[in-house]
Amino acid sequence: MEHFRPLEKRMQHMRDEGLDLQEIAKRVGHSPEHTEKIFDWMAIPRQRPPTKRKPRPLETRVLAMRAAGETHEQVASRLRRGPDFVRQVEGLAHFRLGLELLDKSHAGGA
Repeated sequence: MEHFRPLEKRMQHMRDEGLDLQEIAKRVGHSPEHTEKIFDWMAIPRQRPPTKRKPRPLETRVLAMRAAGETHEQVASRLRRGPDFVRQVEGLAHFRLGLELLDKSHAGGA
């Protein structure tokens, strides 16, 4: 159940509680036929969604402005956000870049 979507998790939980297909369909707002299809799809093994490790455009922009020498306050003013928000975005960007570097080093060394 680790890679299920939120609706699928709810449906599986209801099934585990012993509810029948008709009741589950009623509670999730689908027809019994569609609900049965969802259960069939849930039985097909799948991989977890890829993690988003690359910095997002906002994070890249914040890093570029900070690298150009702008302060957190200047960047915040340009983005119409607070300096604490800019610090948070910058930290997350550095974290994502670190993960990206780790991925590349594991891919080349494995």
